[in-house]
Amino acid sequence: MSAKRSPWVGDLIHDEDADRRGIVTDVRGGAVWVLRPEYGVDQWTSEHPERLTLLESRQH
Repeated sequence: MSAKRSPWVGDLIHDEDADRRGIVTDVRGGAVWVLRPEYGVDQWTSEHPERLTLLESRQH
């Protein structure tokens, strides 16, 4: 059984709190996830990675 990992830079996610899909653009201090919409321009943050559902992992 593999451990669930937190979304990381480049990953496509669904933010349950904002009810939006987005891409992780930065993780500041391991505590704040910076997100942008999948399409368009905007930016928001999340301090709750457990509320970010990984939809597609960027190839690392």
